[in-house]
Amino acid sequence: MMPEPFWKAKSFTEMTHEEWESLCDGCGRCCLQKLEDKNTGEIYYTNVACRLLNIRTCRCMRYPKRTQSVSNCKSLTPDTINQFYWLPDTCAYRLIARGQELAWWHPLISGDKNTVREAGISIADGLVPVVSELFVSQDQLKDHIVDWKFWPPCSDRSRFA
Repeated sequence: MMPEPFWKAKSFTEMTHEEWESLCDGCGRCCLQKLEDKNTGEIYYTNVACRLLNIRTCRCMRYPKRTQSVSNCKSLTPDTINQFYWLPDTCAYRLIARGQELAWWHPLISGDKNTVREAGISIADGLVPVVSELFVSQDQLKDHIVDWKFWPPCSDRSRFA
């Protein structure tokens, strides 16, 4: 009988650093700019990526020092997981915290980091064009709202005017 995978056998705080980091599927969605509706708390994703995100690889170019380089970058830890309500529904950290299963395309399940792209989950899969925040002002973010489940972009931008 196969042993239970670490993400089922251990709590977040019991995981090694390597195990914790391996939960990230590399989709890049957490590094997209987001807007929050002040009335409902609903989170809207944009197609605007953090300036440190390599859009082709979906990896931070300064990962160890990202929070010093980008003022609004947050460090996800076992102790802060509940503060990250804006993580995408597909995020392994969010799924595991809810007691749900990882998707078939997650590298820990598939054994292949490319399945994230094949499944259309990665921002690098080309389904939605992504642009660096270096080319978009804060005032323009509402024009970049994207429903990652349904392309083309979300049409209801009025609440962010």
